[in-house]
Amino acid sequence: MQRRGELLQLVLNRPQTNNAYSVEMREGLCEAFSMVNLDPSIRQVNLTARGRCFSTGGELAEFGSVSDPASAHQIRSLTLPARLMLASAARYHVHVHRACIGSGLELPAFAGRLTADPQTFFSLPELSMGLMPGAGGCVSLSRRMGRQRTAYLVLMNRKIDAPTALDWGLIDAIVEGEPDAVAQAD
Repeated sequence: MQRRGELLQLVLNRPQTNNAYSVEMREGLCEAFSMVNLDPSIRQVNLTARGRCFSTGGELAEFGSVSDPASAHQIRSLTLPARLMLASAARYHVHVHRACIGSGLELPAFAGRLTADPQTFFSLPELSMGLMPGAGGCVSLSRRMGRQRTAYLVLMNRKIDAPTALDWGLIDAIVEGEPDAVAQAD
């Protein structure tokens, strides 16, 4: 996290796990997003990621670590960064690159502006694992591209590329360049 005047730069920095959302990362995002909601002097938040891709979604090693499904749902609901991002969505610009999978897609879709590298692909594989998208994607994606296209992604377990995502309204623009450079050009 780096602040320069009215700009807050956030970077997912777990490249060794393809920026999978761990409990620690979710808590860090919740803390940063809460700060944005409390500080109106932060006029823009740029969120990017280091490494080979933006995010491959939830940390699979943590799945099933809570024995009671109801407790697991409650814990995830209390630490849901998407809910906090939504409160100030217009201030967020998220730039994604390469793989944008599961919650790694659901969270960025809440941003006021979502851009993608030309080589980016998007996927919601949860149903094939016996899960439902649980990071707010049924809401965030539907707002961007409609219920039918969201249902297609959820039910068909297909990838879409950046040009298709742009055509469907999932992303706002295709932007070439390294994530840090794209964010600084904003």
